Amino acid sequence: MDWPADGWDYRAELYEYVTTPPVSRSPVLHHSVELSDTWWHNLHQALDRLSRVPTSREAVREQYIRRRVPEYTGITPGEIAWTTGHGDLHWANLTSPPLSLLDWEGWGAAPVGHDAATLYLHSLPIPDLAERVRVEFAHVLGTPTGRVGELTACTEILQAAARVPFYSDLADSVRQHLDHLS
Repeated sequence: MDWPADGWDYRAELYEYVTTPPVSRSPVLHHSVELSDTWWHNLHQALDRLSRVPTSREAVREQYIRRRVPEYTGITPGEIAWTTGHGDLHWANLTSPPLSLLDWEGWGAAPVGHDAATLYLHSLPIPDLAERVRVEFAHVLGTPTGRVGELTACTEILQAAARVPFYSDLADSVRQHLDHLS
């Protein structure tokens, strides 16, 4: 559907209607959830397949990383390893069961570990689930290659904290996580 409003042209595209509700109505999880091993396996498969999709789209721009990560984290990122990612992987964009990934307008090239770090940070209010995300994505989280992805995800949340209430609530936990990345 296309429509103009306030001098802008808008387009909404429906690729597939998904009836399964998201894991959470908020991007930040505030309640425990039970996710099966199959669900986690399917998430790994989906992200692995996505990572191999060649694209010129950008989920995160290198200029943003070089400029904003030091500003918000105090850490200068090193070399960036790129992959194709969802770009907005949080609990309001995942369904269960079954798993579906929603909200694809931001997909594209992102630093390795960005999707996993984004999901991890949005899990911080539920320590058991946050730990599960870290275990599930240990192959990138906390690694030198995935560090830039983690720093970028932290930066995005900290930058948005001034204007988005649920990110404001999450900001202190993100800053504590940054202490582990320093």
